[in-house]
Amino acid sequence: MSSLAQILGTPEAHHPLRDQFMKWQCRVRQITMRENMGRPDDAIMPEVTIEGADEPIGHIITVISKSTLYSKTPELKHIFKSMNDPAQRRGKALELFSETYFQKAREFSDALTATFSSDSRHLDALCAAKRCELRFQGYGHQFNLFCSVEELEVRDDLYQATWWHNALFNPSLSPETKILAFLPDWTQSDDGGN
Repeated sequence: MSSLAQILGTPEAHHPLRDQFMKWQCRVRQITMRENMGRPDDAIMPEVTIEGADEPIGHIITVISKSTLYSKTPELKHIFKSMNDPAQRRGKALELFSETYFQKAREFSDALTATFSSDSRHLDALCAAKRCELRFQGYGHQFNLFCSVEELEVRDDLYQATWWHNALFNPSLSPETKILAFLPDWTQSDDGGN
């Protein structure tokens, strides 16, 4: 298991900014599931700037996953494997994520994750830098998160949670997909003056 993934089972001490950000993320993700049919918007697609770079490299779609104690990965995997029709899978996933999944922000890991194709130049740049800033904006809020970056191994809980989550919405998700974890340093991050 990767060193970063070992500390991601349960959230660290609840820093006020962490609590504020996670509550906001749960709310905007619930809105995305209920009103946008799961299509990501700016609130979950931060602008990424690699440490030391002057310009952002673009936006990524992030996933938040429940900590190990509250994991729903078996349910996500079951939905995927029990239905062959991608539209049915998506519908069942929307039902799950629209109801109570995002109700309790403290059930979620501090880490955010994102998928990349194995030949992504952004993947290589992020892995080499090991640190970046994620700038989230939406619904009248902004958060600037300074994060450590680590590539997850297939056996990591967060890898599995992210892969099965994304597979429900993307039937052509490649088994070669790479997943990065972004662990915010809450003491260095800020709320953009919200």
